Amino acid sequence: MAEPDADKTLEFFFDFGSPNAYFAYVRLPELLERTGARLVWRPILLGGVFKATNNVSPALIECAPKREYLWRDMQRFVDRYDIDFQPNDAFPINTLPLMRGAMAYLGTPNFEPYVSAVFRALWADNRNLGDSHELKLTLTEAGLDVANFQAQVEDDTIKQALNDATAAAVSLGIFGAPSFIVNGELFFGQDRLDFVERALADS
Repeated sequence: MAEPDADKTLEFFFDFGSPNAYFAYVRLPELLERTGARLVWRPILLGGVFKATNNVSPALIECAPKREYLWRDMQRFVDRYDIDFQPNDAFPINTLPLMRGAMAYLGTPNFEPYVSAVFRALWADNRNLGDSHELKLTLTEAGLDVANFQAQVEDDTIKQALNDATAAAVSLGIFGAPSFIVNGELFFGQDRLDFVERALADS
């Protein structure tokens, strides 16, 4: 893999609870390879973003035909990009501890194994990570220290860091996930990765 270009930065705002954030996560490595961009991870709490922006989760959309269409449309992306995906029977779940974990591990060697394990558990293996047993099992299988994880997600510094990151995202105009910023320009949704790639190519 080519060395990332320090002048090309892609900020990725994500919450594990979004299946579309998972799709973006799966697709990003090839985009980064093609563009040479450097990825900057931005964990946020989607519930906090929704509250601050008066937005609503697709899972809570009252229009039944729209909900059904969104799931069918996701399947089109699954088929097109050959993504290993299963809808999660526990969706939507409270991702607060999961996102605190992402914030705790950010910038450490544990970050990528953690992100990979959580995304896969939720959206490929249909695990209910709102269940403490399933979460502990997922962490253990990823080689992560469960006791350390539990201590980190209860740490006030980590809690505040996630709150601050979420507020900062909202101040940038973020209203959902996945979102991307290239050179100050916001792109929302994994279905906008073509535009993200074009913006990176032009930068």
